[in-house]
Amino acid sequence: MDQVTAILDRLLALHPREIDLSLGRMERLLAALGRPQDRLPPVIHIAGTNGKGSTTAFMRSILEASGLRVHVYTSPHLVAFNERIRLAGRLVTDARLIEALDVCEQANAGAEITFFEVTTAAALLLFAEEPADVLLLEVGLGGRLDATNVVDAPLAATITPLSMDHERYLGETLEAIAVEKAGILKPGCPAVIAPQPDEAMAAIGRVARERGARPLVFGEDFTAWEENGRLVYQDDSGLLDLPHPRLFGRHQIVNAAMAIASLRAAGRLPDAEAIGRGLVGVDWPGRMQPLRQGPLLELCAPGTELWLDGGHNPGAAVAIAEVMGEQEERYPRPFYIVAGMLKTKDPVGFFRPFADLAREVACVPLTTTDAGRDPECLAGSAREAGLTASAFTSLTAALEHVRKASARDGVPPRVLVCGSLYLAGEVLARNGMKPV
Repeated sequence: MDQVTAILDRLLALHPREIDLSLGRMERLLAALGRPQDRLPPVIHIAGTNGKGSTTAFMRSILEASGLRVHVYTSPHLVAFNERIRLAGRLVTDARLIEALDVCEQANAGAEITFFEVTTAAALLLFAEEPADVLLLEVGLGGRLDATNVVDAPLAATITPLSMDHERYLGETLEAIAVEKAGILKPGCPAVIAPQPDEAMAAIGRVARERGARPLVFGEDFTAWEENGRLVYQDDSGLLDLPHPRLFGRHQIVNAAMAIASLRAAGRLPDAEAIGRGLVGVDWPGRMQPLRQGPLLELCAPGTELWLDGGHNPGAAVAIAEVMGEQEERYPRPFYIVAGMLKTKDPVGFFRPFADLAREVACVPLTTTDAGRDPECLAGSAREAGLTASAFTSLTAALEHVRKASARDGVPPRVLVCGSLYLAGEVLARNGMKPV
């Protein structure tokens, strides 16, 4: 066991529950650390259910294309914990991560604290110590009581599209979830809001008014669309004619627009040339990612089109299915899904958007967590959603099954591996594509 894994395992044992939303423990530890949240670079705070990571990735790419130094905090990681903390353009090294975690562990002195809280404190300590121009701070879960919600005056707050997820912790309705997400809004702070269901938008607007935040809403204060293979962005400052984003899917037009609007609201938007370089240079592993080489592709039939996405809730599934539908219209192929999912997710809701697209779902276990749903149970949920589905003991077995099944089609298949970021991490690790 390496040093990073050893200390992370110790920190996991400091609280009996993985998730326990509260700011009290976080504020206690940050006080013991000398309040690093008061020494951070200017912050853009990002919350939401879907699109958080992509919007953050667009912002980072645009800022870095303009020559700025950018810190980024995201979660969860796919392969290595270091992916969560990017210091001025580079993932944190093991040495610096161990040092920061050790400082936090000693300052905490064995008190009860969740894993996410203590590791977020370590990230804030690192961000405070290393100079940068902007910190992109992504919420872990919810917003109001999230461990990242300790910044008093961010440059801007961003709320990406909301859907049902984590109901046990955030509430059983979209309105309740929206109130929790909008908890990151601060007085006088621009609040950049993505398209939302009506009940979610109403709740966010109510919280914005109560807190004195300044909402900027997609479709009202800014918008974007595809035109002639390019992205056109419009707000009160005029039109920007930009290259099409590198990331796949129409939903990435909204995510790119959210990034541009957030940077403009924060006073950090560069010129159009730098924005364009950022849009075409963006990278976000495990999100509608085509896998064009590697050991896993070798398990598939020659010519197979293999895709990876870590989306795991019904809202994400709608966006993923739209991308797969677009691919089918352009280049028809037999379409198969390989899926693994956590027990806490809604599998029927996730699979339903694929009912008219996929030939079959091959369900697999999650190998890097004990919280994965049994493949037989998952296959039953897929069948309930109107799909043909079977259970397999491993990712390898599922891909081999698809290879044999697709041999009868006479055309190389299109295969999507999806349903969990844990599964996405396993795929990247086995395929030799660890994020760097």
